[in-house]
Amino acid sequence: KKDEEQLILRQNIGKNYPEPNKVLKPQDILEARKVVKDVYMDEKIEKYIVDIVFATRFPDQYGLAKFKNLINFGASPRASISMAIAAKAYAFIRRRGYVIPEDIRAVARDVMRHRIGLSYEAEAENITVEDIITEILNTVEVP
Repeated sequence: KKDEEQLILRQNIGKNYPEPNKVLKPQDILEARKVVKDVYMDEKIEKYIVDIVFATRFPDQYGLAKFKNLINFGASPRASISMAIAAKAYAFIRRRGYVIPEDIRAVARDVMRHRIGLSYEAEAENITVEDIITEILNTVEVP
């Protein structure tokens, strides 16, 4: 019967989720955010981040002229901000009070993947955003 099937459906779609256990209080999260904000980032690392992001907008200035027609739009300045915050958080969870280039490389793909628009030419050549980010990371000078 339809009403029985609806009851079976209702019982199996998770209407009655168990209450999750609290592992952190809101204050703990706010405190962690403050600690992450205080993770040290050297000026050379800041420049490295900006160079990576700029390479998505001006690839020819970084020896990546082959990407000029493959990128419709590059990452905005917000990508630099997000990458810095993500790198600080990454350093924090690695129990370091400072950011190293490897932290930038670890978060760059996740930060920039959705911030770069590829051209139809890139799609036709089966070039992905991941390919471009990897090439940028392999090309931009590491401090």
